[in-house]
Amino acid sequence: MAVSGRLVKIHGLYVITDPLPPGDALLNAVAGVLAGGAKTVQYRNKSADPRLRHEQALQVRRLCWQHGRTFIVNDDPDLAVAVDADGVHIGREDPELGTTRRLVGKHRLIGVSCYNDLDLALAAQAQGADYVAFGSFYPSRAKPQATRADVELLLRARPVLQIPIVAIGGITPENGAPLLRAGADALAVIHAVFGCSDHRRAAGRLARLFTNEGVQRDESKPD
Repeated sequence: MAVSGRLVKIHGLYVITDPLPPGDALLNAVAGVLAGGAKTVQYRNKSADPRLRHEQALQVRRLCWQHGRTFIVNDDPDLAVAVDADGVHIGREDPELGTTRRLVGKHRLIGVSCYNDLDLALAAQAQGADYVAFGSFYPSRAKPQATRADVELLLRARPVLQIPIVAIGGITPENGAPLLRAGADALAVIHAVFGCSDHRRAAGRLARLFTNEGVQRDESKPD
């Protein structure tokens, strides 16, 4: 299964496919972001019928594996199992973590949305989550009413979380570096890559943040 039959740690550029047009446009866009340096692709489509979602998820998973990258399914543990995804990402309205683990097995990743709640992230870690996501850190086109988080949350979270931290929400090449310096292991984006005509270039600009000397971790501790 997965990128080589083993669990991988979430890190680097993490892209989420929603919204994207169907058919070849979806696969071409995903191929572009993978070529640009995306490490993880999350398939997210809340409007398609189950048959189309299965078909699309399977196609995107195959493409990710061809590039040796991680493939995650949003919200749907059953779909993650059906297409042999590397993992599933769940939020507050999805099956709870223990139920999800029983559905997807020990060999798949489970990510948990924790919004701006460090206690929720600590609980997820204790229950066996493989990574947590905080956000929205900036105004988000995908979720304009999303709960807002701030950099101080990352500074508090990094010393007490042993699992990867994903930052999400309105992230761009211009504002992503402070989140990495504060402790994020991955930056999750939608519009910053899929809202651009050149998907490879857009992904490349974000991926370079992870190699830039300017994103060295801020070792200072919050008061």
